[in-house]
Amino acid sequence: MKRIGLMGGSFNPAHGGHRHIALQSLRALALDEVWWLVSPGNPLKDAARDMAPYAARVASARAMARHAPIRVSTIEARLKTRYTVDLLTRLPGLFPKRRFIWIMGADNLAGFHEWKGWRDIASSVPIAVVARPGYDGDALASPAMGWLRRGVRPAGQARRWDEWRLPALVLLRFRPDRRSATGIRAADPAWHRRFMSDRRSSSPVAHS
Repeated sequence: MKRIGLMGGSFNPAHGGHRHIALQSLRALALDEVWWLVSPGNPLKDAARDMAPYAARVASARAMARHAPIRVSTIEARLKTRYTVDLLTRLPGLFPKRRFIWIMGADNLAGFHEWKGWRDIASSVPIAVVARPGYDGDALASPAMGWLRRGVRPAGQARRWDEWRLPALVLLRFRPDRRSATGIRAADPAWHRRFMSDRRSSSPVAHS
């Protein structure tokens, strides 16, 4: 059974902070791989006006994931799943020889209660929450954390996540990395043009 960490997001664009979290999580959780699930469209960001084309976001993720045990996936586009809960319902049947843990930043936990079927998500996979500067307080005080608090496991047991009874959550703290997609877009609003020539990014990636 391969141990896979799942990181979902817009990757608008993918950057060194994503890579840092993936590699640190890989070590802390004793993972075989981290999968970056590039979302065709985040329902919570439908109103965003600076969302780059999907092809460019996938291409940026592939470029950032090079030479690392990080696999970029367009499985959400291939399956036409719009919500994380729907994807997680299908993954065990598609990949029966893999065990999954969901990795999110503390900023995501702060708004986790707004996700469709968030309790079902927490009841289907363990969750690893990575501390992010400026968000930890909101995350710990969030409605979702109030419900999940009873399932918090010690960080020292993080490598045993596949043995935990669900719902289960572990809080991970790595060296802070303040890089953000928001900052990159502010500095270079046309960043996506560098990736639009990569036509391969529009074809789905199937995991073997």
